[in-house]
Amino acid sequence: QALPSLMMPVVLLGGIYSGATTPTEAAAVAGAYALLVSVVLYRSVSFADFYRSVLVSARTSASIGMLIGGALVFNYVVTVENIPQSVSALLQAWQLSPTGFLILVNILLLLLGCVLEGTTILLVIVPVLIPTARALGIDLVHFGVVVVVNIMLGLVTPPYGLLLFIMARIAEVPFRDLVRNVLPFLGAMIGSLALITFFPGLVLWLPRLLGYQG
Repeated sequence: QALPSLMMPVVLLGGIYSGATTPTEAAAVAGAYALLVSVVLYRSVSFADFYRSVLVSARTSASIGMLIGGALVFNYVVTVENIPQSVSALLQAWQLSPTGFLILVNILLLLLGCVLEGTTILLVIVPVLIPTARALGIDLVHFGVVVVVNIMLGLVTPPYGLLLFIMARIAEVPFRDLVRNVLPFLGAMIGSLALITFFPGLVLWLPRLLGYQG
Protein backbone atom coordinates (compact mmCIF):
# COMPACT_ATOMS: atom_id res chain seq x y z
CA GLN A 1 0.00 0.00 0.00
CA ALA A 2 2.89 2.39 0.73
CA LEU A 3 4.77 1.54 -2.48
CA PRO A 4 3.31 4.37 -4.62
CA SER A 5 4.35 6.93 -1.99
CA LEU A 6 7.80 5.40 -1.67
CA MET A 7 8.26 5.76 -5.42
CA MET A 8 8.25 9.56 -5.11
CA PRO A 9 12.06 9.85 -4.62
CA VAL A 10 12.55 7.52 -7.59
CA VAL A 11 10.40 9.75 -9.80
CA LEU A 12 12.10 12.91 -8.54
CA LEU A 13 15.74 11.82 -8.58
CA GLY A 14 15.36 9.44 -11.50
CA GLY A 15 14.35 12.25 -13.82
CA ILE A 16 17.28 14.40 -12.69
CA TYR A 17 20.02 11.77 -12.83
CA SER A 18 18.80 10.27 -16.09
CA GLY A 19 18.92 13.69 -17.72
CA ALA A 20 15.28 13.47 -18.75
CA THR A 21 14.34 16.56 -16.73
CA THR A 22 15.95 19.57 -15.13
CA PRO A 23 15.60 19.89 -11.33
CA THR A 24 12.73 22.37 -11.79
CA GLU A 25 10.94 20.09 -14.25
CA ALA A 26 11.52 17.12 -11.95
CA ALA A 27 9.79 18.99 -9.12
CA ALA A 28 6.77 19.63 -11.37
CA VAL A 29 6.65 15.97 -12.45
CA ALA A 30 6.90 14.82 -8.83
CA GLY A 31 4.07 17.18 -7.86
CA ALA A 32 1.87 15.81 -10.63
CA TYR A 33 2.74 12.26 -9.55
CA ALA A 34 1.84 13.04 -5.92
CA LEU A 35 -1.50 14.52 -7.01
CA LEU A 36 -2.26 11.51 -9.20
CA VAL A 37 -1.46 9.03 -6.43
CA SER A 38 -3.47 10.99 -3.85
CA VAL A 39 -6.56 11.35 -6.05
CA VAL A 40 -6.64 8.08 -7.98
CA LEU A 41 -5.01 5.49 -5.72
CA TYR A 42 -5.48 6.70 -2.16
CA ARG A 43 -8.58 8.84 -2.82
CA SER A 44 -7.48 11.10 0.02
CA VAL A 45 -7.76 14.42 -1.82
CA SER A 46 -11.14 15.85 -2.74
CA PHE A 47 -11.81 18.64 -5.22
CA ALA A 48 -12.28 21.06 -2.31
CA ASP A 49 -8.88 20.06 -0.90
CA PHE A 50 -7.29 20.51 -4.31
CA TYR A 51 -8.87 23.96 -4.69
CA ARG A 52 -7.59 25.09 -1.28
CA SER A 53 -4.09 23.84 -2.11
CA VAL A 54 -4.08 25.72 -5.42
CA LEU A 55 -5.29 28.88 -3.66
CA VAL A 56 -2.58 28.74 -1.00
CA SER A 57 0.09 27.97 -3.62
CA ALA A 58 -1.07 30.87 -5.80
CA ARG A 59 -0.86 33.33 -2.90
CA THR A 60 2.60 32.12 -1.92
CA SER A 61 3.84 32.18 -5.52
CA ALA A 62 2.45 35.69 -6.06
CA SER A 63 4.26 37.09 -3.01
CA ILE A 64 7.51 35.41 -4.04
CA GLY A 65 7.06 36.63 -7.61
CA MET A 66 6.70 40.23 -6.43
CA LEU A 67 9.95 39.94 -4.46
CA ILE A 68 11.82 38.48 -7.42
CA GLY A 69 10.34 41.12 -9.72
CA GLY A 70 11.65 43.88 -7.47
CA ALA A 71 15.06 42.23 -7.37
CA LEU A 72 15.16 42.04 -11.18
CA VAL A 73 14.42 45.76 -11.46
CA PHE A 74 17.29 46.48 -9.09
CA ASN A 75 19.50 44.12 -11.10
CA TYR A 76 18.69 46.09 -14.26
CA VAL A 77 19.69 49.37 -12.64
CA VAL A 78 22.98 47.87 -11.44
CA THR A 79 23.80 46.63 -14.94
CA VAL A 80 22.81 49.82 -16.77
CA GLU A 81 24.81 52.04 -14.43
CA ASN A 82 27.97 49.91 -14.95
CA ILE A 83 28.37 49.48 -11.21
CA PRO A 84 30.33 46.17 -11.50
CA GLN A 85 32.97 47.77 -13.76
CA SER A 86 33.32 50.70 -11.38
CA VAL A 87 33.80 48.35 -8.44
CA SER A 88 36.45 46.35 -10.32
CA ALA A 89 38.42 49.49 -11.22
CA LEU A 90 38.27 50.67 -7.62
CA LEU A 91 39.55 47.35 -6.28
CA GLN A 92 42.50 47.35 -8.68
CA ALA A 93 43.37 50.94 -7.78
CA TRP A 94 43.59 50.06 -4.08
CA GLN A 95 46.36 47.47 -4.73
CA LEU A 96 45.10 45.11 -2.05
CA SER A 97 46.82 41.96 -0.80
CA PRO A 98 45.09 38.63 -1.59
CA THR A 99 43.70 38.42 1.95
CA GLY A 100 42.55 42.03 1.89
CA PHE A 101 40.90 41.48 -1.47
CA LEU A 102 39.00 38.44 -0.21
CA ILE A 103 37.83 40.31 2.89
CA LEU A 104 36.56 43.15 0.71
CA VAL A 105 34.87 40.68 -1.65
CA ASN A 106 33.16 39.06 1.34
CA ILE A 107 31.80 42.41 2.52
CA LEU A 108 30.73 43.41 -0.99
CA LEU A 109 28.97 40.15 -1.80
CA LEU A 110 27.28 39.93 1.60
CA LEU A 111 25.79 43.37 1.05
CA LEU A 112 24.83 42.70 -2.57
CA GLY A 113 23.41 39.29 -1.65
CA CYS A 114 20.84 41.02 0.55
CA VAL A 115 19.33 42.92 -2.39
CA LEU A 116 20.35 41.06 -5.57
CA GLU A 117 19.39 37.67 -6.91
CA GLY A 118 22.18 35.08 -6.72
CA THR A 119 22.16 34.46 -10.48
CA THR A 120 22.74 38.15 -11.16
CA ILE A 121 25.70 38.25 -8.78
CA LEU A 122 27.22 35.25 -10.55
CA LEU A 123 26.64 36.61 -14.06
CA VAL A 124 27.21 40.34 -13.54
CA ILE A 125 29.36 40.96 -10.46
CA VAL A 126 31.67 37.94 -10.23
CA PRO A 127 33.10 38.12 -13.79
CA VAL A 128 34.55 41.58 -13.09
CA LEU A 129 36.16 40.33 -9.88
CA ILE A 130 37.83 37.28 -11.39
CA PRO A 131 40.64 39.15 -13.25
CA THR A 132 41.69 40.86 -10.02
CA ALA A 133 41.57 37.56 -8.13
CA ARG A 134 43.67 35.86 -10.81
CA ALA A 135 46.20 38.72 -10.83
CA LEU A 136 46.61 38.40 -7.05
CA GLY A 137 47.30 34.66 -7.35
CA ILE A 138 44.09 33.55 -5.65
CA ASP A 139 43.04 30.03 -6.60
CA LEU A 140 39.83 30.30 -8.61
CA VAL A 141 38.28 27.20 -7.05
CA HIS A 142 38.83 28.73 -3.63
CA PHE A 143 37.47 32.04 -4.89
CA GLY A 144 34.41 30.32 -6.36
CA VAL A 145 33.54 28.59 -3.10
CA VAL A 146 33.91 31.87 -1.20
CA VAL A 147 31.56 33.54 -3.69
CA VAL A 148 28.91 30.81 -3.43
CA VAL A 149 28.95 30.84 0.38
CA ASN A 150 28.57 34.63 0.33
CA ILE A 151 25.57 34.39 -1.99
CA MET A 152 24.02 31.75 0.24
CA LEU A 153 24.52 33.99 3.27
CA GLY A 154 23.05 36.98 1.47
CA LEU A 155 19.85 35.07 0.75
CA VAL A 156 19.21 34.60 4.49
CA THR A 157 20.57 37.91 5.78
CA PRO A 158 18.10 40.57 7.01
CA PRO A 159 16.62 42.96 6.12
CA TYR A 160 16.08 41.75 2.53
CA GLY A 161 17.18 38.15 2.48
CA LEU A 162 14.97 36.74 -0.28
CA LEU A 163 14.78 33.28 1.30
CA LEU A 164 13.68 34.79 4.61
CA PHE A 165 10.56 36.23 2.97
CA ILE A 166 9.89 32.94 1.20
CA MET A 167 10.29 30.90 4.40
CA ALA A 168 8.14 33.31 6.42
CA ARG A 169 5.39 33.04 3.82
CA ILE A 170 5.51 29.26 3.55
CA ALA A 171 5.74 28.66 7.31
CA GLU A 172 3.19 31.41 8.03
CA VAL A 173 5.29 32.92 10.81
CA PRO A 174 6.02 36.62 11.48
CA PHE A 175 9.11 37.84 9.66
CA ARG A 176 10.54 39.31 12.87
CA ASP A 177 10.31 35.96 14.69
CA LEU A 178 11.97 34.16 11.80
CA VAL A 179 14.86 36.64 11.72
CA ARG A 180 15.41 36.31 15.46
CA ASN A 181 15.65 32.51 15.20
CA VAL A 182 17.89 32.62 12.13
CA LEU A 183 20.53 34.89 13.70
CA PRO A 184 22.43 32.14 15.65
CA PHE A 185 22.74 30.04 12.49
CA LEU A 186 23.78 33.13 10.55
CA GLY A 187 26.61 33.68 13.03
CA ALA A 188 27.82 30.10 12.56
CA MET A 189 27.72 30.48 8.78
CA ILE A 190 29.73 33.71 8.93
CA GLY A 191 32.29 31.90 11.09
CA SER A 192 32.53 29.15 8.48
CA LEU A 193 32.97 31.78 5.76
CA ALA A 194 35.85 33.34 7.71
CA LEU A 195 37.54 29.94 8.04
CA ILE A 196 37.40 29.11 4.34
CA THR A 197 38.50 32.66 3.48
CA PHE A 198 41.66 32.62 5.61
CA PHE A 199 42.47 28.91 5.20
CA PRO A 200 42.18 27.92 1.51
CA GLY A 201 43.32 24.41 2.35
CA LEU A 202 39.92 23.71 3.89
CA VAL A 203 38.44 24.16 0.42
CA LEU A 204 41.21 22.76 -1.76
CA TRP A 205 42.26 19.58 0.04
CA LEU A 206 39.53 17.45 -1.53
CA PRO A 207 39.96 18.74 -5.12
CA ARG A 208 43.72 18.22 -4.77
CA LEU A 209 43.13 14.73 -3.42
CA LEU A 210 41.20 14.01 -6.61
CA GLY A 211 43.97 15.36 -8.84
CA TYR A 212 43.35 19.10 -9.03
CA GLN A 213 46.64 20.90 -9.69
CA GLY A 214 45.60 24.51 -9.16
